[in-house]
Amino acid sequence: MDISGRLSALRHEMEREHIDIYIIPSEDYHQSEYVGEYFKAREFISGFTGSAGTAVITPDKAGLWTDGRYFIQAEQELAGTGIILYRMGEPGVDTIRGFLEKELPDGGTIGFDGRTSGISSGREYAEIASGKHGRLSYGDDLIGRIWSERPPLPSERAWRLPLSCAGENAESKLSRVRREMTDAGADVHLLSSLDDIAWLLNIRGNDIAYCPLVLSYMLVFRDHAELFADEDKFSEDLRTELDRCGVVLRPYTDIYQAVRALPDRMSVLLDPERVNYMLYRSIPGQVRIIERENPEILMKSCKNEIEAGNIRNAHIKDAVAHTKFMYRLKKIAAGNADADSGILRDPETSEPLTETKASGMLEKFRMQQEGYIEPSFEPISAFGEHGAIVHYSTSPDTDSVLCTGKMLLMDTGGHYLEGSTDITRTIALGDVPPEEKKDFTLTARAMVRLMNTVFLHGCSGTALDLAAREVFWKEHLNYNHGTGHGVGYLLNVHEAPVGFRWKEGRSPMPALEKNMVISDEPGIYIKDSHGVRLENLLLVCENEENEYGRFMHFEPLTLVPVDLDALLPDRMTQEERTMLNDYHRKVYETIGPLLEDDEREWLRRYTRSV
Repeated sequence: MDISGRLSALRHEMEREHIDIYIIPSEDYHQSEYVGEYFKAREFISGFTGSAGTAVITPDKAGLWTDGRYFIQAEQELAGTGIILYRMGEPGVDTIRGFLEKELPDGGTIGFDGRTSGISSGREYAEIASGKHGRLSYGDDLIGRIWSERPPLPSERAWRLPLSCAGENAESKLSRVRREMTDAGADVHLLSSLDDIAWLLNIRGNDIAYCPLVLSYMLVFRDHAELFADEDKFSEDLRTELDRCGVVLRPYTDIYQAVRALPDRMSVLLDPERVNYMLYRSIPGQVRIIERENPEILMKSCKNEIEAGNIRNAHIKDAVAHTKFMYRLKKIAAGNADADSGILRDPETSEPLTETKASGMLEKFRMQQEGYIEPSFEPISAFGEHGAIVHYSTSPDTDSVLCTGKMLLMDTGGHYLEGSTDITRTIALGDVPPEEKKDFTLTARAMVRLMNTVFLHGCSGTALDLAAREVFWKEHLNYNHGTGHGVGYLLNVHEAPVGFRWKEGRSPMPALEKNMVISDEPGIYIKDSHGVRLENLLLVCENEENEYGRFMHFEPLTLVPVDLDALLPDRMTQEERTMLNDYHRKVYETIGPLLEDDEREWLRRYTRSV
């Protein structure tokens, strides 16, 4: 059934249920950024494969809302479907709320699956419906009715993260959370966010691609806790460990029954951004609800000393793999490219090298590293004009053959037992046009400036975003995504609450604290031509304290050369060149001894002073 057929089938179900507008978000039952195959309802109904977006369907209209990372991709994937792309944040573009207020008839009904929409969204829809004397219908999964070949829920095993990696046991973490509950006056803490639960109990799984998490809910009481998950995923040893921590294992779907059974006059702590609307509406009316951010969020964002040390080691391993990859790719471009076409060929098979094969080559080098588990997100291997698509995903139809004269943007990462990595390098294949070198240099300047920023404790990423973005703004340019995001420890590669962005989102970002991990990834994207992004992960470190306050700085965790073949040093300030040279010196001193002789010599040349 094509997209048109799916829309017709959905509209038939809407008519049966007297629903005037049906909303399909991207989230699973836990408001996760990335979701398992079972939960890709928005992709099913629209054909848009990006990780963020919301589809809204009426009897005669269909719209898809997504942000600037996906404008080009969504435009391509929605072509011919009849679904209108609404570019979020652009002037003159209706918000979802604005669209609903225009399209909902008086007395009409807004429908959605309450398990896949958060509390804030549900409240907003209720307010809109009330303004039209209408109602909500949040108890039906209409997509599930028409998705005949829907994948099953995952059933892979959960596993325990060793204390040597976690740095703190589950009992200690539970005690810290319970102290926060006491301070808030809460009797029970409702948890739905998968990364918070995984961090709290030191468990990991494989229920979502690239996110080593377990589908679960949790109720933390003062004297015990209840974990709601598929019991078959837990070994006897893991069950014993949970029992030792006072955690009772219950079936995944029992959470709604458990919430409905909460005693009157009990107080429950929950995060309205991380609990679904159905769960919220299941809480009895006499239970007092305390709404605030999950205490686990800030706790897990500030890595302990063991985690910080492990993360450094993970990045050294990742740098070895990535440097070996860059060396091989450069060698192929120089010696295994067709004289006429410039097509790069695999030296072993003589087959053309494509985006997918390049990504596979890098993955093989990562797999050679001890402690490597899997990619930390879907790899982006974007050649030439594909680099302008911020979250490009290659497919058999788009898998470009690499050739000289253009750039390859590689945004990839890995999960290791010692932590998670996320790196972007844009690599020149042979000589590239001056305009692309100019854009590359602009991006490199932005990255090193932010990486070398010294700041007073109390600054958030909003205050510091300008250190990178200013070089673009002075050229009247911009990039339509944040400059950086927090990174989890073998959890979500995009981790709240920190980031670099020039304007606040729904809630203000907190101050940057010691041992937070955050990405530094400015970029520039020229449609139908090329894209450049450079990304390092940074560790927040203490600098010095004096009469002016406590100063902080960043330690670069990512130790991979910035491609000097694409750089125009005369377009950099002397300070920026010094910053890059100092970084490259650290790269060579740390990674050089871990390479083979020919690789080390290559690295020496590619980390030379400019």
